[in-house]
Amino acid sequence: MSRAKQPFVVMAKPVGSRCNMRCTYCYYLDKARYSAHEKQSCMSDELLERLIRQTIEAGPGPVVSFVWHGGEPTLAGMDFYQKAVDLQKKYLPRGWQAWNNLQTNGLLLNKSWCWFLKKNRFDVGISIDGSEAVHNANRRDPGGNPTYDRVRQSVKALQAAGVQPDLLCTVNSVTVTGPDEVYRSIEDLNCGWAQFIPIVVRNPDGGFSPESVTPEEYGRFLCRVFDLWTHNGLGRLDIQLFAEMARILAGGQPSLCWMAPECGRALVVEEDSSVYACDHFVDPEHRLGRLSDAGLGELADSPAQSAFGKSKKDGLTKQCRECPWYRFCGGGCLKDRFGVSDDGEPGHYYLCGGLKMLFAHGVPVLKKIMEFSRQGYKPEMIMKHLSK
Repeated sequence: MSRAKQPFVVMAKPVGSRCNMRCTYCYYLDKARYSAHEKQSCMSDELLERLIRQTIEAGPGPVVSFVWHGGEPTLAGMDFYQKAVDLQKKYLPRGWQAWNNLQTNGLLLNKSWCWFLKKNRFDVGISIDGSEAVHNANRRDPGGNPTYDRVRQSVKALQAAGVQPDLLCTVNSVTVTGPDEVYRSIEDLNCGWAQFIPIVVRNPDGGFSPESVTPEEYGRFLCRVFDLWTHNGLGRLDIQLFAEMARILAGGQPSLCWMAPECGRALVVEEDSSVYACDHFVDPEHRLGRLSDAGLGELADSPAQSAFGKSKKDGLTKQCRECPWYRFCGGGCLKDRFGVSDDGEPGHYYLCGGLKMLFAHGVPVLKKIMEFSRQGYKPEMIMKHLSK
């Protein structure tokens, strides 16, 4: 098998969209209707081996990334991931290594899981929506029971095993009502890394779900969290969006697909072997093929996937193309390109106004922080200067 022309990441869905939580804003639970299996089960051993072998063969190395996602990926069981680790060792060339990331809701994590993840050097992301009240408003189990305490216990269990999880917090209609409470709760978990993901779910009639956030709410929330972080969290907590802004200010390229000029290098492999263009576009229109019929490298470089990635840049509105903040957002995520620009052009990024608020508010401060850092100031001294 030939290597892909450019690096790509595989987001593997070992149990498809199956999940042991019923989040009110979930966009993935109904994706089971696209599965070739009448009832989604677990990725077969044969498919798992094909996935790992082809990912390694098609990648440039020497680090090969595997992102295990869902649904809830821990429903596949610990034995599944032991097989995955063993297969990675089987197919990795000498001197290469695998990087595994497990994104979980944390409900099934116990001491055995945590030690397995530590032993096999998995990075772990846990979804938790800030404080108890905010989290439980939207993230409940199938019986309608709150889940915050169980998720928090899983965070502590991971830390006790020596695994420092990343935290994923959604920005929804409840979250935005209490940014201080949400930020403090995230900071108090002492995980060191957090990301905030906006919830925007459109109804068939063109309206929005009750959990969706408006651009203005999103912007105000981010600005307040930015202020809390720059006055209290420097050196203790990194926030993904702010880190990406600093990376761009320093002359680097964004590592997040939605901020990059082009996307399309994060493929989804479902439990039935279907390969899709993106996690937000799991539908027949964006199905690239099946792993049983084509190689991953071939699908990553296919004309359909290339066109999908380039459409992010090709479809920009005039307002986007002329915007001074474009280099920070890349025009936003394709899934939310249903807004209207100031001059009436359709296909504009819906959350544009919120991000503009953050960039105008935060970029000048980030420049000061970076300058202080170049002068050798420690985070505590930088925060002291900023508080003045």
